[in-house]
Amino acid sequence: MPANGHVSTIQSNSKSTAIVEVNILSEDDQTINPADHDGVPSDYSIQVTGRNTIYSNEFIESKYIYEMNHCEIDHQTKQVKIIPRKYQYNFRTKRQVQRTGVMLVGWGGNNGSTVTGAIIANRDQITWMRKEGEQYPNYYGSLTQSTTIRLGSNNEGKEVHIPFNTILPMLHPNDIVIGGWDINEANLYEAMERACVFDYALQEKLKSKMLQLKPLPSIYYPDFIAANQEDRANNLISKGTKQNDLEHIRNDIRTFKKIHNLEQVIILWTANTERYVDVRSGLNTTGEELLQSIANNEDEISPSNIFACAAILENCPYINGSPQNTLVPGIIDLAEKNHVFIGGDDFKSGQTKLKSVLVDFLVSAGLKLQSIVSYNHLGNNDGKNLSAPQQFRSKEISKSNVVDDMVGANHLLYNKKINEHPDHVVVIKYVPFVKDSKRAMDEYISSIFMNGLNTIVIHNTCEDSLLASPLIIDLVILTELMTRITYTTNDNDQYQTFESVLSILSYLLKAPMVPSGTPVINALFKQHRCITNILSACAGIAMDTDMLLEHKTKLPKPMKIQF
Repeated sequence: MPANGHVSTIQSNSKSTAIVEVNILSEDDQTINPADHDGVPSDYSIQVTGRNTIYSNEFIESKYIYEMNHCEIDHQTKQVKIIPRKYQYNFRTKRQVQRTGVMLVGWGGNNGSTVTGAIIANRDQITWMRKEGEQYPNYYGSLTQSTTIRLGSNNEGKEVHIPFNTILPMLHPNDIVIGGWDINEANLYEAMERACVFDYALQEKLKSKMLQLKPLPSIYYPDFIAANQEDRANNLISKGTKQNDLEHIRNDIRTFKKIHNLEQVIILWTANTERYVDVRSGLNTTGEELLQSIANNEDEISPSNIFACAAILENCPYINGSPQNTLVPGIIDLAEKNHVFIGGDDFKSGQTKLKSVLVDFLVSAGLKLQSIVSYNHLGNNDGKNLSAPQQFRSKEISKSNVVDDMVGANHLLYNKKINEHPDHVVVIKYVPFVKDSKRAMDEYISSIFMNGLNTIVIHNTCEDSLLASPLIIDLVILTELMTRITYTTNDNDQYQTFESVLSILSYLLKAPMVPSGTPVINALFKQHRCITNILSACAGIAMDTDMLLEHKTKLPKPMKIQF
């Protein structure tokens, strides 16, 4: 077992020494044997007992009834008719985690060097000194590695929580193989040194490993990123046409997969923010148009479009960690036709993550948020690139739309007929001295009881890459997991995957992509519940509704569950 105590639980090769049984009780099965404490250690596995979860050497299979309310509004009678509906799902999760690699576009950037160094430090249990004493590596900030999920209660009425990564078999970050591309030729030690993120003592301990890692040459089309990046671009593919660039990247992916004997490779963009591309018929609205535009060497095909196409054509999931509109309709169409997962856009790590909590709180509390002013300054290369107007506009859009669903959910506060909405301004400035230590300052003004005003002012020092790197890890782990989950329904017995656009990743992204025609959810805790509830359903565990009726009522005998 690794030194940090991780176990890929419920796998056939698990070395767990204890089991937490999650009992689905029926009239014929009244025995209960849960953990007698509220915090389950990482080296425990879970076992769901009952008739609706089946374990085999290859799969975990669960039956789940999805309940939802269908609403019909009659404006003449002023009535809302609620029709409860139930749907049966049969989820199947492959138990064997795949040998997985991630190829980062922008590997030599602050995020790339930080996540690489962190994984090496955790894997090798590297410690280092600073004035506070000896420091130990960790995965704080990672949803999958540092959070827990409530299973239920034990005999004493205590809540039982398990580590997130034990609910289903998950990839461990220490096992991720990392590679990638960068327009700059610096090796990963030089990139880490340039980033000024890690303590010097840690950098020195990582030096021998990081020196060996060098990004592959990348694609550089100057029109898409700020002109101030030109002096950094010295590690480039020079193939002459965008079609040749596409084939070059595809070959890089195949080579990486073969050399490291990988079963799954995920491509993740953590490079510079690009400007928005035009979206128009004949250019990029279908997969065929997009591939033809690449073949025609169209100017409006961006580097991120090339990487996304290459990933999809190589059957590799693609995740856009920056705010540009890489995932144009043609990319989505290509992914759907090839049954490949895509996700985006833009890591949600600091100021915006807090905003998606605070706005939800204010609106849910019946307070009418009137004004949001968000100011940032940062000194890393991301800030330098964003100092150009077109690249800033991409970021401004992703940071501004984060409140839309929360505001739209309360028509008592905001008049939809006149599209009433809080004023929302986002400012980003480049200040080289602060480097990766981004400053974020926000002012929220709300109308309160009897037309009073409430003002909240927040100063947040966001260590940019130390907050974003755990998100990269989570995106890789959850995406790999989703490639192992299939389902059937009560009217379709053919196993199928989730939709190609992986909206389950929304918790980790500022401007989450969703399948066409489906709602965009930005409220953080709704996004969190989406992930935990879907994974619970796949494991055969009842949803955690927070009702806790066992503490508020006299709990009856459990009913027999039938499908």
